[in-house]
Amino acid sequence: MTRTVTGIGIGLRSDFIGELVKTEREVDWLEIIPENWAGHGGMSRRMLHACRERWPLVPHSTALSIGGPEPLDETYLGWMRALCREIDAPWFSDHICYSLIGGMHTHELLPLPMSEEAAQHTVRRIRQAQERFDVPLVFENPTTYAVMPGSTMDEATFLCRIIGEAGCGMLLDVNNVYVNSVNHGFDPYAFIDRMPLDRVRQIHLAGHSRQHEVIIDTHRGPIPDPVWALYRHTLGRAGRLIPTLIEWDTDIPPLDVVLDEVDRARGHADAALAAEVAA
Repeated sequence: MTRTVTGIGIGLRSDFIGELVKTEREVDWLEIIPENWAGHGGMSRRMLHACRERWPLVPHSTALSIGGPEPLDETYLGWMRALCREIDAPWFSDHICYSLIGGMHTHELLPLPMSEEAAQHTVRRIRQAQERFDVPLVFENPTTYAVMPGSTMDEATFLCRIIGEAGCGMLLDVNNVYVNSVNHGFDPYAFIDRMPLDRVRQIHLAGHSRQHEVIIDTHRGPIPDPVWALYRHTLGRAGRLIPTLIEWDTDIPPLDVVLDEVDRARGHADAALAAEVAA
């Protein structure tokens, strides 16, 4: 039976999986990179199922290529559908981007032109993919470092058009909003205010790195203060604690350091929702 996903989670990483299954510290759910588990057995599978016994597992991919020009990869979809059934996934998430070129998975989040044509193409592909899954599909706002030729919309309009017309869920990456706001020069708070927060099933929080005048989405922690502030604003606008993930994928520290960020997220969430009630 699929378990409800609530509270604050972390990404399941091999760096600390042995320690994680033994921890007594509070963590509510885990996000997994599904490509790392499809087709793998032995000790890895036993560890995955040990985690599944304790926590809900949510798959988060980079390989669906939902906005790409090539046909959906039916073999990949079959693996992902089977994994979702195995772990009783509540949903399956990926990014509004493309990642398949010439039949090869790049595992990169390549940006789409933000145009009506690209939006409608992506909507059709989401509907096609949803027919092949038993669980809802959820899509994340990616970081971008250039505006693609042919773009006629701003990012918020493009995302809202796709999420609204496809009828899918959204994974709102608050760090990505902040990174893009700095790199492209827009107000991240106004951006959050335009998002369909009733469709947001999950939030990502992460760190980033500054390289000269550009911020890079490196998922290197800890989470910076501007991202925490934007997170509090997001929960205040939503009026609920949206399931929140701490992403720490570069220079991964000991587990307790990651779980300290989980505790910080709980504190920020409590403060945001208490302020909302008081208002």
